[in-house]
Amino acid sequence: MEDQTLTKCFTYFRMVGIFDPDTISEMLELEPEDSSKIGDIGITGIKFKSADWNYGYCYDYDVDVDKQMRKTIAPLMSKIDILNKIKKTYDVEFYLEVVPTVVYGESTPCLAPSLDVMKFCCDTQTKLDIDLYVDIPDSIYANIKSNW
Repeated sequence: MEDQTLTKCFTYFRMVGIFDPDTISEMLELEPEDSSKIGDIGITGIKFKSADWNYGYCYDYDVDVDKQMRKTIAPLMSKIDILNKIKKTYDVEFYLEVVPTVVYGESTPCLAPSLDVMKFCCDTQTKLDIDLYVDIPDSIYANIKSNW
């Protein structure tokens, strides 16, 4: 039987700073799923003041989100020295992004990273960034709001 959960999560590795995304791709020998350069115009019409390089999007939701984090960083594990060289050469920050959307009334995901994931983050000075969204049905939200 297929899992019917509406709760979901995705993970990805993000690099933000002053650099050329094409140079980063060459250094890592990886193509990002998404990138932007300094001066690019975003969808809001604002010019980006920093570059962005996003890699390893994983949408394979598992209640144990560590499995998604591991899939995201797996291709980067052998490139820790290169990531550290990038960190020393450019004004850059690394993030392991975890973006869960929890549906009210469903079980919540386990957001605890394994020691391997934490070691990767420590070895590369990667920050763990969790952007949590909660999806509450309108009928329940109205009831909660009326009781405030």
